[in-house]
Amino acid sequence: MKKGRTQLLKSMLLVVMIFVACTSNAQKMKPSNSGYAPVNGIKVYYEVYGKGEPVILLHGAFYTIDMNWGALIPELSKTRKVIAIEMQGHGHSPFSERKLSINTLANDVEKVMDYLKIERADVAGYSMGGSVAYQFAVQSPKRLRKLVIISSTYKTEGWLPAVNNAFKDFKPEFFDNTPLKTGYDAVAPDKTKWKPFLMQMFDFSHVPFNVGDSNISKISAPVLLIAGDNDGLDKIELMKTYQLLGGGVTADLGPMPKSQLAIVPGQGHVSLMMQTQTILNYLNGFLK
Repeated sequence: MKKGRTQLLKSMLLVVMIFVACTSNAQKMKPSNSGYAPVNGIKVYYEVYGKGEPVILLHGAFYTIDMNWGALIPELSKTRKVIAIEMQGHGHSPFSERKLSINTLANDVEKVMDYLKIERADVAGYSMGGSVAYQFAVQSPKRLRKLVIISSTYKTEGWLPAVNNAFKDFKPEFFDNTPLKTGYDAVAPDKTKWKPFLMQMFDFSHVPFNVGDSNISKISAPVLLIAGDNDGLDKIELMKTYQLLGGGVTADLGPMPKSQLAIVPGQGHVSLMMQTQTILNYLNGFLK
């Protein structure tokens, strides 16, 4: 059983390598503003692009801004002010011994908004960033306009058992000679923190989390859920989430719900983020 989980994890990392290799070939835009926001005892790196209504982007685990959002930012920033954040220990943001939790990371997002004097914004999160975005919506409802969750869940049980089991076998050596390590080395302020960062993230992934059904049902902002049909999310749980948000009704017999659900066919967790035009179309339609 353990051998099977290890093989699954290595397969997942191979797909990540392909994704990062593809995105790294795109020409990177230069931000109009970038720097570090001092928040909750740490420094959080941010980049700002474009002008207009603000949208905050939260990346997935082990990713940098460029790895996760590099293909989308040039298009999104044509009409929006894009604020992309690198969470604790990721990318340019320094490693910290502060214990990781989605509550703390969500509070970091609000503090970055305070630092940049952004009263209210749309928030889009992918994978781990989506879990943080859910928590942000619950903790800071007055700071949120609309919420976009891409291939993510607000609770551990929202993933299929195979995904949760794979996390148990994470080892630092699996990440050697991968684009994730290369991306980290390219921008991290202290490259010697790579293994401590990995171990902190492994510990973080082992702790079950649940934002709470009742809290999700109280989110007043419109929510767009985007998932690949085979992205590792439990689709029964995803449908329950959509129902908590007011969806899953017969709109022909009543009003259309303000929240939306999009299942992209033929996509896994990583490959979904490679569908740049598809995701951009959903974002532009929902965030208008």
